[in-house]
Amino acid sequence: MTARMMPGKPVAEAVFADLAPRIAALAAGRTPGLGTILVGDDSASAGYIRMKMEKAESLGFTSPHIHLPQEATQADVLAAIGQMNDADDVDAVLVQHPTPPQIDFDAALLALDPDKDVDGLHPVNMGRLALGMPGPVPCTPAGIEAILAHYEVPVSGREVCILGRGTTLGRPLALLLSQKRPTANAAVTVVHTGVPNWDDYTRRAGIVIAAAGVPGILQPEHITPGAVVVGGGVRYEGKKLLPDVDERCEEVAGSITPRVGGVGPTTIAMLFRNAVEAAERRAGVAS
Repeated sequence: MTARMMPGKPVAEAVFADLAPRIAALAAGRTPGLGTILVGDDSASAGYIRMKMEKAESLGFTSPHIHLPQEATQADVLAAIGQMNDADDVDAVLVQHPTPPQIDFDAALLALDPDKDVDGLHPVNMGRLALGMPGPVPCTPAGIEAILAHYEVPVSGREVCILGRGTTLGRPLALLLSQKRPTANAAVTVVHTGVPNWDDYTRRAGIVIAAAGVPGILQPEHITPGAVVVGGGVRYEGKKLLPDVDERCEEVAGSITPRVGGVGPTTIAMLFRNAVEAAERRAGVAS
């Protein structure tokens, strides 16, 4: 068996096609703005920020940017966040992670206006997600839900096993996929490396989402033939991408995201969806 591939690019393109007229409508009043803050000189982080700024500008956003030096203090970061919070031309803000070791990123995140939190990771927004209230949704979980919906994978009523419990992916994804709507409404189980028999749970599930950040943790023997497999967790070794899902899972799964170009493009698309929705809320537009 060779699995059906579920690349993220067509999903992202569909999201951007939906956003284009909404951005145009916003720009008729005021051009929406995505602010970015980079602390330090990490080349990978600088590349990510540059890519997001270029995408923002191509979509019709302004992209105000603050770059603080490697030796910046916590007070410097909080001041930059305060500046973005107060800026009328900034609807959403991205604080690039990781930050230098002297910076308390969690404290910086707490200082961010939750309504401008484009990553959806502020504790207020995680609480909104848990309660089913509107607000920015963590981007990778939202992208995974979009992939399953785009490829018409039935989710409602099915057993979904998430391997990983991190605050940016596993935990918010479990909240998202258990909510009552056609593209979710699943029976969600969260397992992790602290569960010795975690593979008993992944083999039982019709949909398995690897979100552990442990390269190659999900092997063919850990899934049932024909299962849907989504690789959300990765780790980098230098510039080399090391996914959670072993490539041989393609021979067992019914549908699977590719190891490169799977969830990544949808994460970026959902970041801009959050930015558009933030701008619409500030403009009093119902999305």
